[in-house]
Order: sequence, then C-alpha cells, then structure tokens
Amino acid sequence: MLLAIDCGNTNTVFSIWDGTRFLCTLRTATEHQRTADQYFVWFSTLLAHHGIRAEITDVIISSTVPRVVFNLRVFADRYFGCRPLVVGKPECRLPVDVRVDPGTQVGPDRLVNTVAGHDLYGGDLIIVDFGTATTFDVVARDGAYIGGVIAPGVNLSLEALHAAAAALPHVDVTRPERVIGTNTVDCMQSGVFWGYVGLVNGICERIKAERGRAMKVIATGGLAPLFQQGDAAFDGVEDDLTMHGLTVIHEHNKEG
Repeated sequence: MLLAIDCGNTNTVFSIWDGTRFLCTLRTATEHQRTADQYFVWFSTLLAHHGIRAEITDVIISSTVPRVVFNLRVFADRYFGCRPLVVGKPECRLPVDVRVDPGTQVGPDRLVNTVAGHDLYGGDLIIVDFGTATTFDVVARDGAYIGGVIAPGVNLSLEALHAAAAALPHVDVTRPERVIGTNTVDCMQSGVFWGYVGLVNGICERIKAERGRAMKVIATGGLAPLFQQGDAAFDGVEDDLTMHGLTVIHEHNKEG
C-alpha cells in the first residue's frame, strides 16, 4: 500500500491508499523538530485506534517545509523499508510540464494540485487552494503548470488583523447573515468572508480574461466548501485534491 504524506506550513496529512481508495487520513501539526520515531509512535497508535492493518510498501512526500523532509525520509526507511519519492526532487518525475520563468522554484503542493486537477478535469483550469496562503494555480490545456497568484491566507489575514489592532478580537471564519455588521465580530466576519469571495471571483475573472478562454475553477482546502456558499464561482470542490495528485505521481513513476 501507498502512504501519501502532504506536509504544509500548518498541518501534515498522512493518507493510506490501497490502489482504489483511501483507507484513512490522519492529520498532525507540522513541527520540524519531530523525529522519525515520534512520527511512527503517533502514526501506529492512530492506526491501531481505527483498527486499520496496513502493510506500507511505498511512500510519497510533498512538503512545503524543507526541514521536515529529512525525518520523514528516515521514517519511511526505518519503519517501512523503502526510499520515499519526494516531489520536487530530480528522481521524482512529474506527468506535467512547468512553464515559468527560468530559475523559478514552484512549490511542490502547487505541482501536485496541478497534476490532480488535470487528471480529474482536464486542462484550462484555475485551482484555488485555501491553505496558509490562498493560491491560484493556472493549468494550461495540455496540463502544464504556467503560473499563478499567491494571496494571504484567510486565517493569516485574521491573525494579522487581530495582532495589528489590539481592540479587535479573534473571530471564527463563517458566512455572516448580512454584509453590514452591527457589532465588531459581525463586521470582521463580513470583511473577511465577503472580502475573500470578492478576491477569489475577481482574480479568477482576470485570469480568464488574460488567457482569453473559458476555464474551470476548482477549489480545495478546508475552507473551500464555506466559500462556495458565498457565491464563489467554483466548478468543483475537491477535499482530497493533493492526495489524489500524489497517487497519480506515484503511479506515473512506477510506470516509468
């Protein structure tokens, strides 16, 4: 079985793929100090809790935090006896071209999302990922990654607002009943929610105009379903987009 690991700036997600479906998905905070042994204790304990017996034979890793990759490599080697594929390393081949400025490094998560989006929906895509940053990835008709947009993440914006203005409280991200708030919390929630709906729709429309063609907009990330409620122009919402991309990349490397 395949263990797919997606390490983001905030959380690291482990999913077990049996070739047809994900048996389970486990999530932990991203901490570069965590050792291979600590990963295994956490991982094996949760598998036992869920009653899952899985013989891991392959591991693939996508990480936006380079410092955690070493211990994840050791984790795969020590406990599963395999050398993991790491997206972005020369030995990990991608089924898509990357057409950006020479010398530009594209985040592994964005490449994995591109692979997944093209596999599920074909080309001419905009993939909106609501993570620590809100990213827009543009996928050409032939599946190539051709660039995108990076904006501050929703929760990052809320934290910055609270930190810079001492009188403003922490608030949850939710869809307010009205645009015009009549108290501080409602005002903040309206500004964040409707502000990001406007940001997403506006950027997507500008990308489509610049490309001069119809494009599908696919959303992923924990807050994607919430913003779909706010008339964000999504053609699809995929909770497991990154994990699906990792399985496609793994299969592509096996076939090679």
